Amino acid sequence: MKTVIPVPIPQHPYEIRIAPAGLDYLGAWLAGEPPLIRPGQKLLLVSNPVVFKHYGERAIASLTQAGYKVCQCILPAGERYKTLRSIEKIHTVAFENRLERGSAMVALGGGVIGDMTGFAAATWLRGIAVVQVPTTLLAMVDASIGGKTGVNHPQGKNLIGAFHQPRLVLIDPQVLATLPGREFRAGMAEVIKYGVIWDDDLFTQLEAAQRLDQQKFIGEELLHSILTHSCQAKADVVSQDEKEAGLRAILNYGHTIGHAVESLTGYRQVNHGEAVAIGMVAAGAIARDMSLWDQAAVDRQLALLQKTKLPTKLPEGLNVDEILIALRSDKKVQAGTVRFVLPERIGKAFVSNEVTDDLVRQALARM
Repeated sequence: MKTVIPVPIPQHPYEIRIAPAGLDYLGAWLAGEPPLIRPGQKLLLVSNPVVFKHYGERAIASLTQAGYKVCQCILPAGERYKTLRSIEKIHTVAFENRLERGSAMVALGGGVIGDMTGFAAATWLRGIAVVQVPTTLLAMVDASIGGKTGVNHPQGKNLIGAFHQPRLVLIDPQVLATLPGREFRAGMAEVIKYGVIWDDDLFTQLEAAQRLDQQKFIGEELLHSILTHSCQAKADVVSQDEKEAGLRAILNYGHTIGHAVESLTGYRQVNHGEAVAIGMVAAGAIARDMSLWDQAAVDRQLALLQKTKLPTKLPEGLNVDEILIALRSDKKVQAGTVRFVLPERIGKAFVSNEVTDDLVRQALARM
């Protein structure tokens, strides 16, 4: 079951290819006619130790068979390593292997690897090509698509970065077989997000599923639907607004408070998807308190998050005042005002500048 989703961004169009066993065809697809990257070029594969152990040799074999010269950079796994120091390591390997402007970087891993590889590619020789090969559900449905790249600053998440669109996003659902259950659930938070802000049919499909907390309880057909609906939603949004001048901001649903929770817990206590789930609960409560959507919608969202066994309460010991302070450092602040993505109904959301500290405090106090 293979699906190709175009991402028609002006001047930077590319495809998302969803294909079981697609990892083995990575090189052939890059070297196709016309080639996305000319055969014979140097490619720098960036991964982490766990992913590379499972899939590194297959990716390299596919690329070398297609005529590419492959080198590698293996970085530690984890959000806390998403820093400029890691970017420097990638650049050092690029220098040692003499990557040129016709060369490319290939991100084999989750969202952290994808973000860092994309940013390293955007800044090496003022920009070389990048290919995204996501290996987590979260990266497949979100981080690998749309060209957002970057790293964290000690004062906030993703404050340093650039827009740099990939030449190709290759999604091989079979690699999810080695994904830990907690990471699968983290990806489901982003899937639920798409249901709330864009795709009510996806939301309904998820409601009909018996279990969503582990991949083994999700059949191939539903998994393919989850991937295609989510990727299509993101492609629809980013193709209309590449650099977040308007519509694309709705993709940050749950992320405003979520990013604050991540940074305040040192990127160790909760992962990104878990933080987004907490943020969605808070945003839903704020929307209800502002009479934007009703209690029934709040309950539906909460039930879906609970069925996925995602957290819906603030981590123990987290101070509400600290969260409010952290929100001021969020990259989505405009003219000193924190912008929130709020739902109007299942399948539609908008960006609001009208959320007061009191509304945030009230919602968080109940969590």
